[in-house]
Amino acid sequence: MKQQQPRAVVIGGGIGGLAAAIGLHESGWSVTVLERAASLEPVGAGIGLAPNGQRALDILGLGDRVRALAAWQGDGGIRARSGRWLVRTSAAEAEAAYGGSLVMLHRATLVDLLVSALPGEALRTGTRARLADPGAANRPAVVITDDGDIEADLVVGADGINSAVRTALFPAHPQPVYAGFTAWRLVVPAPDEPFVPHETWGRGGVWGTHPLRDGRVYAYATARLPEGGRAHDTEKAELERRFADWHDPIPGLIAAARSEDILRNDVRHLTTPLAAYHRGRVALVGDAAHAMAPSLGQGGNQAIEDAVVLAHHMTPGAEPTADPIADPTPGLAAYSAARVPRTTEIVRRAARAARLTHLDSAPLVAVRDTLVSTATRLGPNFIVRGFSSIADWRPPQAPYAAGTTTGAPERSTEATVREPAQR
Repeated sequence: MKQQQPRAVVIGGGIGGLAAAIGLHESGWSVTVLERAASLEPVGAGIGLAPNGQRALDILGLGDRVRALAAWQGDGGIRARSGRWLVRTSAAEAEAAYGGSLVMLHRATLVDLLVSALPGEALRTGTRARLADPGAANRPAVVITDDGDIEADLVVGADGINSAVRTALFPAHPQPVYAGFTAWRLVVPAPDEPFVPHETWGRGGVWGTHPLRDGRVYAYATARLPEGGRAHDTEKAELERRFADWHDPIPGLIAAARSEDILRNDVRHLTTPLAAYHRGRVALVGDAAHAMAPSLGQGGNQAIEDAVVLAHHMTPGAEPTADPIADPTPGLAAYSAARVPRTTEIVRRAARAARLTHLDSAPLVAVRDTLVSTATRLGPNFIVRGFSSIADWRPPQAPYAAGTTTGAPERSTEATVREPAQR
């Protein structure tokens, strides 16, 4: 008798949840994604996909499409507030070390591509969902929605940093804490003068500038501030007060922004790591499992990694059991074993990087900048070294298990390819 197709329910329609749904669908699962928002309207911000994230997207069949729509970042580096280069990074060096380079695209573009890879009826927006029972080897998990209860062979908690699924699984675990700084994000038209992608380290704050493929620029800024603060007038005015005297093109990018399009969020991270990313028949992915500071640009990349590793261990025959789909718990244990050590270390490295970039003592900032600049002149690029064991990750699925690397993205900077959505 033909085995019934197992059912997976994904709670949360962000990048990690959508990627997990695609991976599970490709692995033979019937998938439903429950998103409480009425529609998927990604925030007006960019996302950098490092070689590790691109390889994960290759497994989902989306890597080439992403690279075709993304802006290849090329050479870049780190600058001081004055504009002096502290570190120059080489795309060729990154490709040699990691087998690829950073690409940048709008989050809406990535979400649109992920949605397009799902079965037509898989995504249900405007649907509140709550985990009622995580299930066990001998019983299904249960998810409650306004339309009734759903029994599932597998539930994926992809509901973000404030994850209700995580709290239901591990109610005594400490919640994410404030990282000590707030962040602004904006997408604006590119300046007339060409620029090199860069991140600028100042005193108690950071600015980043990266081109998108469609002729716009994604910029972000961070600053050490008390938690919960807001500008007394507008966020644009707040950026002007803090960054308008930094080097070009920063003042012009702020001037080009509309205040209502500037996003501001306090940065929080999960500093106490979970011992496992599963319980019963439920797995956590992305920020629900390991919320991290954005200092390494790995939040979205790690969520996509989670998705393909979870799908790998949920594939029929992936685990040494008589019926691995009927009882997914051995595969979930393998998923936790694969992901907890890696993501815990990246969360810690991101926190250390955030402390370094947000020093607010002028003497310490001067020492930091001197040491960073000197270290780069005396040896291999410390930025490249800092991403060792992160960007060179390979998925467990073939062909990457055999050591094959993804090709370098197309290097064209022409804005001839339009994004699927302009939001």
